[in-house]
Amino acid sequence: MTLYFQLLLFTISFPLLASWDKRFKYASKFKYLFPSVFITATFFIVWDIIFTKNGVWGFSEIHTSNINLFYLPVEEWLFFIIIPFSCVFIYESVKYFFTLDRYNNISRNILMGLGVVLIITSLLNINRSYTFWNFLFCGLFLIYSTMKKRGYHANFLISYFFHLIPFLIVNGILTDGNFDFNFSTEPVVWYNNDENLFIRFITIPIEDFFYSMLLLLMNVTFYEKFKSKKISNFK
Repeated sequence: MTLYFQLLLFTISFPLLASWDKRFKYASKFKYLFPSVFITATFFIVWDIIFTKNGVWGFSEIHTSNINLFYLPVEEWLFFIIIPFSCVFIYESVKYFFTLDRYNNISRNILMGLGVVLIITSLLNINRSYTFWNFLFCGLFLIYSTMKKRGYHANFLISYFFHLIPFLIVNGILTDGNFDFNFSTEPVVWYNNDENLFIRFITIPIEDFFYSMLLLLMNVTFYEKFKSKKISNFK
């Protein structure tokens, strides 16, 4: 079993086991979750394929399987299912344990301001593919999300901060081969530093924080959209 696959199993283990917990009833919401995951994954996988082909990033042959599809190891395809599954579980848990509606307006303003900053930063780094496209995509989607009031901005923002705990563990291992237990220094995922700001939190590129934000926000947006359509139809 590859290191990458072990990390994916670690990530999904608790959310999957807790999906039938009567408090969260996460399993009953799979019909809204999986279409959201599929739509978001399609966008990210196309992006991933293009960047991998162009050498913006790549994957260790030591820590991934030899099963590749369109330049991506099978673990990378699974990443865009397992990570959103687990992150939306965090989002649903935050909704259960906290009442944050009164913070929606300030959260919306924070996210809108962040979107503007990211778009400006992207335009100042057109020559760095990861920085430019990542900040641009995330910034534009943040602006789209905050163009009108939505009931989930506060829940999303707090969920994002909670998700940083497993994010730092999993992504820290992905970007640092020193945790592979084989005494190899080759990371699971490598980055071409000519295509990013070369600013890292320990071993994690700063861009990854906003890549993960976009991944979570797109999934939550479509997830809530499908749920609201169901409620509207029921009414």
